[in-house]
Amino acid sequence: MTLGYFVTGTDTGVGKTLIACALLRAFAAAGYRAVGMKPVAAGAEPHGEHVVYGDVEALCAAGNVAAPRELVSPYAFRRPIAPHIAAAEEGLIIDLAHIEGCFHALAERSEVVVVEGVGGFRVPLGPATDTRALARRLGLPVILVVGMRLGCLNHALLSSDSIAAHGLVLAGWVANHVDREMDAAGENVAALEARIPAPLLARVPHAQAPDSAVIARLLARAVPHRKAGGNSL
Repeated sequence: MTLGYFVTGTDTGVGKTLIACALLRAFAAAGYRAVGMKPVAAGAEPHGEHVVYGDVEALCAAGNVAAPRELVSPYAFRRPIAPHIAAAEEGLIIDLAHIEGCFHALAERSEVVVVEGVGGFRVPLGPATDTRALARRLGLPVILVVGMRLGCLNHALLSSDSIAAHGLVLAGWVANHVDREMDAAGENVAALEARIPAPLLARVPHAQAPDSAVIARLLARAVPHRKAGGNSL
C-alpha cells in the first residue's frame, strides 16, 4: 500500500502547493522517503531559454527523493487556464491511465507520494473526466485545503460532500487564511469544524511569504509514526 495523500482544494489559489510541500517536509522530517507529484500543471514561467512550472519545482524541492519531471508532472501546459482547455489547445488528451502509471513509478522510488490536484475537486480534465476521477483512480486519502475567505463555507462543504459521495476517505482539512481581512474568521473555522466529518489538521495564519518548512510543523499529526517492520497511515 502506497502511503501519501491527495491534496485538493476548495478553489484555485487556496494554497494546495503550500500544504503539499509542507506535508512532504513533514514526512521527510519523520524519516520517510517522500516525493511530490503534480499530475497536471498549467502556467509556465520563463527561465532563461527554458520554462519552468513553479508548483512542480516547489514540490521537487520539498521532497527528498529525486525523480524525473516527466513522472512528477506528466502533463504540463504553458497557459494558466483550465487544464482541459489547455490540453485541447496543445492537441493532447489527459490520460488517467498514464498518470496512474507515473504515480506507481514514483511509489517504487519512495515510501510516500503526496499528489497535488489541480484547481478544485471537480475541475474538468477532459470531455468525460475530472479531478475527482483522478483521485479515485489513485485511491489515496484526501486532504482538503480550504482557502479561508468570503464564500468558503459553501465551497468547503460541497467539496467535502463530493469527496465522500465518490467513495474517498477525507483524512482531514486545513484552514488556510488566505484573506488577512476576513471577518469572523474564527467563527467560520468553527462552523466548518462542526460540519466537516474529518479533523481540522491545521490553521495556517496569513503570511506574505508563507514558509512550507514552518507549516510542516503544524501538520505533524498528518504523518504516521514509523513502525518497526513497516508503516501505515
